[in-house]
Amino acid sequence: MLTVLGILFAVAPTAVWTAIARTRLVGFAIGATLLAGAGLLISVQQVWIHAPRPDAHLVFTILAPALIVCGAGLERRHENSRPPEWMVRRNGAIGFLGMQFALTLVVGPWYALLISEGSEAPPSKALPSLPPSISMISEGTSCGSGGCWRFVKVASRDDLSRPEIIRALGLQQERCRRNGWLLDQRDLCVGARDNGKNVTIYASLGY
Repeated sequence: MLTVLGILFAVAPTAVWTAIARTRLVGFAIGATLLAGAGLLISVQQVWIHAPRPDAHLVFTILAPALIVCGAGLERRHENSRPPEWMVRRNGAIGFLGMQFALTLVVGPWYALLISEGSEAPPSKALPSLPPSISMISEGTSCGSGGCWRFVKVASRDDLSRPEIIRALGLQQERCRRNGWLLDQRDLCVGARDNGKNVTIYASLGY
C-alpha cells in the first residue's frame, strides 16, 4: 500500500503539469524533467538509492512546483492567451501542490518513525572502510523496538588484539550524527564492540 501511495506521490506533479501545459516544446521538456525527478524519488522510496526518504520527499515537493512555475512562465512568452478553463486548472494545480507540500511536512516525521520501527537498516556505506590489515568475517542486519542496525564482524590479518582493532578503526567511542536534513531527525550512530571472539562494527538508525 505504501509503495503505491509513494509512486502516486511521485508522479502527481507530472499529472498536474500535463493538465496545465499549453505548448508542445516547453510542455515536453518540463514533463520529462518531472518524470525524471519522479524516477529518482521512487528509487529512494525503494532503497535503490540511499537517502533520507522523508527529506527526499520534502525536496521533491519544493522543486517540482518551482519547475512547474518556471514552465508556465516560459509558456507565457510563447502564448499570451489563457482561456478561462486554463485558469481553473491552474488554480486547482496550485491547491493540489500546496496540499502535497503540507502533507509532506506533517507526515514526514511520522514516516521516519514508521520506517525506523520497520526494516530499514543503514546502508553498507554507513560503516567505516576497513584498513588492509583488517578483514570482514560476516555481515548482517537486525531490527528491534529501538531501530535497526547493520553490523559486520571483523578480524585482524596482522595478529592485532581486539582493542587494537578498535583503535585502528578509530571507534573507541560511538559516533552519532543526524541522518537527515530537516524532517528525518533519526540518529545514525557508528561504533565497535569487543564480542569476545572478534570485533563487531555496527551502524544503528533510530531515535
